[in-house]
Amino acid sequence: MNPLLANPVEFAALLQRFFAERLLQQQAVSPKTVAAYRDAFRLLLLYAEGRLCKPPTQMTLGDFDAELILGFLSNLEIERHNTVRSRNARLAAIRAFARYVALQCPPALFLVQRILAIPMKRFDKPLLGFLTRDEVLALLAAPDTGTWYGRRDRILLTLLYNTGARVSELIGIRVRDLALDAIPSVCLHGKGRKQRTVPLWKETAGDIRHWLATTGLQPDQPLLPNRWGRPMTRSNVAERITRTVGTAMHPCPSLQGKTISPHTLRHTTAMHLLQAGVDISVIALWLGHESPVTTHGYIEADLAMKERALAAIRPPDIRRTRYRPTDALLKFLQAL
Repeated sequence: MNPLLANPVEFAALLQRFFAERLLQQQAVSPKTVAAYRDAFRLLLLYAEGRLCKPPTQMTLGDFDAELILGFLSNLEIERHNTVRSRNARLAAIRAFARYVALQCPPALFLVQRILAIPMKRFDKPLLGFLTRDEVLALLAAPDTGTWYGRRDRILLTLLYNTGARVSELIGIRVRDLALDAIPSVCLHGKGRKQRTVPLWKETAGDIRHWLATTGLQPDQPLLPNRWGRPMTRSNVAERITRTVGTAMHPCPSLQGKTISPHTLRHTTAMHLLQAGVDISVIALWLGHESPVTTHGYIEADLAMKERALAAIRPPDIRRTRYRPTDALLKFLQAL
């Protein structure tokens, strides 16, 4: 074995340079990407410590092989109950490091090739869930605007529906990101340091003006703070929406049994724009999608649009006959 593959210092140095030089300096990836890759390797090193019975500081490039990675991916799904999406995201981080190792340490090329050969796992992609207009109105009317929490939650829900923002974009809104003058809008800070400006309804802008006047929030403060004045967390937003859905079920029974998350409101915005006749490329820009191909999923979910397309085609006038298997083996196969 090449001495570099058995040297713990080499592995540790490569991993540190991958983050400090490759990700931060050369690629200038976003802090969220760094955090995601960091978490992937923290989990991998903890798994390797238990499997190899050696601390992370003693791990070598020789230990960083396909068998270890496959065992780690199985552990994520079986022991940690991660979804296939999460498993694939961890594998993407490991692949990025493996490609860096191939460039920096040629003796490890064979190990890297085996790691890069590990495929992403396919998974069933469910149809997008969304709410009707009446269900959205019931949600918006549910918060008690006589309380501080109720007024904040009304702004939260209105902004989610108005902008189609991701939850990370929503909780990242600062007061300075708002323009409430002639053409009200909000600047959203999306994935990969991308920014986009989304227009606001006059009603939304009016509610925000009233909120700012009563709270006295400063430009650098979050628009939607928690009780301590810090930005809300993802779990906090999800919990407030769950509470609101519980209240809205009484006037709107169709909400019962539905799982509604912040992303459900994002899907709802896209579907309502699509149903209103907005071009799909405009919806892609509205949602911050890199490609309209991502937005095509909303067309798949719109059954009413498919029904209108079907109604435009005359059904074929053909004589119906019943299929009867003529062979015992065919009958057996048909019955399976």
